[in-house]
Amino acid sequence: MTEKSMSLNIREILESVVIAIILALIIRAFLFQFFWIPSRSMEPALLINDRIIVTRFSYWLQEPQRGDVVVFKYPLETKKDYVKRLIGLPGEKIQVIDNKLYINDKLIEEPYLPQGIKTSDFGPIEVPQDRYFMMGDNRNNSSDSRVWGFVLDDLLIGKAQVIYWPVSRMGRVN
Repeated sequence: MTEKSMSLNIREILESVVIAIILALIIRAFLFQFFWIPSRSMEPALLINDRIIVTRFSYWLQEPQRGDVVVFKYPLETKKDYVKRLIGLPGEKIQVIDNKLYINDKLIEEPYLPQGIKTSDFGPIEVPQDRYFMMGDNRNNSSDSRVWGFVLDDLLIGKAQVIYWPVSRMGRVN
């Protein structure tokens, strides 16, 4: 191999590496992000050590919906990321009475909650504009909007879509 062809090979490899890094940064910044679940607050939907894929673009064209599992920056320390279920939308009245969720005085079915969960009464409280009310599914083991307040829409990272690890739990996030 000549010195010229060797330098061309090295240059091609470096160009490929640079392009791969740039693509990875673009994908992570704008499209998908990967997260690890460190707590029991979202059981049974998400378990400790589950790895999930979050679509960052989910809320570009549509508003967040009640029931979405959302990753967001923790309002009291924005360097931390939290994952919770979106319960209350801007302008809604939230209340928990006798283990049941009421939004604007209407009973809301929550099929994602663990069997037999007991929740302390809470509210009523109104969700301000540009903010959301988040709760963990495992309500007895969740620090959520009942404790630290509302989440500004600017703090939303994206919607949890898929569990990709462990393989035995691979599938959509419900």
